[in-house]
Amino acid sequence: MKGKIGGIATGIIIALILIIAAACSERIPAGYVGVVYNMNGGIENEVLTQGWKFVSPTKKVTKFSIALEPSYMTADKQGDSSDDESFEIPTKEGASLETDVAFSYSYKLEEVPNTFTRFHGQNGKEILKSFIKPKMQAWIKEITPEFTMMEIVATKRGTVNATLTERLGERFEAYGIVIDNIALADVRPDEDTARAITEKIQAQEALEKAKVNAEKDKVEANRDKEVATINAEKARIEAQGKADAKLINAEAEAQSNKKIAESLTPELIELKEVEAKYKQAASLANWRPSVIGGDSFPMLNLNPDK
Repeated sequence: MKGKIGGIATGIIIALILIIAAACSERIPAGYVGVVYNMNGGIENEVLTQGWKFVSPTKKVTKFSIALEPSYMTADKQGDSSDDESFEIPTKEGASLETDVAFSYSYKLEEVPNTFTRFHGQNGKEILKSFIKPKMQAWIKEITPEFTMMEIVATKRGTVNATLTERLGERFEAYGIVIDNIALADVRPDEDTARAITEKIQAQEALEKAKVNAEKDKVEANRDKEVATINAEKARIEAQGKADAKLINAEAEAQSNKKIAESLTPELIELKEVEAKYKQAASLANWRPSVIGGDSFPMLNLNPDK
């Protein structure tokens, strides 16, 4: 009987130990740290890193993310946007645009204890809801009036997002909060504004097309001018070549005639005259009379060439 009672007591003790161990264990997820608040001495300087940690029942652990986490302020309850958190932003013209916002955030490891104190013991998720998102909305509205409606919707969306990320990142850093990649994820103008934007974009596209066509015509005109210049130069070279050839031939002929004239001595001229007379005499030696007519009266043909 005593043995049975002892076994039951041992089981109870073990169960109590397990319950106490479970109650005093705290799991810190990957990418998080825990701030320990001791009811007897306040905040402890050392934060808890990821894993299972044993914590006294007199201590409370508050978790903060030190890895970037996505957050949303959208109309369609995307991600951690449990309600319609979209809002209107002003533009340089004074118009309003409805927008969704997406961003990433985390808490600076070395500043986590101060952040815990500054926000009166709230954890990271609570600070996101009570401070980060309201300030995000308010500060974005202070910056967007620097840009026109067209720039926010279409032409400079990347510049707008980069400006928001830089400036809001600096403001949140003072609170030990890291903000990264702020983006106006979806900007929705009203119907009239959307129509005006579309018309302006179409006009801009038409203007750009006209500029491209004008540049193309200019290039083609310059090309035709260059071709004409090349053809003219080619024709000039060909004409010059022909003129040079004629000049060369004329000079050669003149030179030849000059040489021939220089070679005509009196003896050569006399020889040429003798040769001409010799040919004439030879022609007469071969001449035979021919009779023209019938038996009554012969006629002599004295012209041997006819």
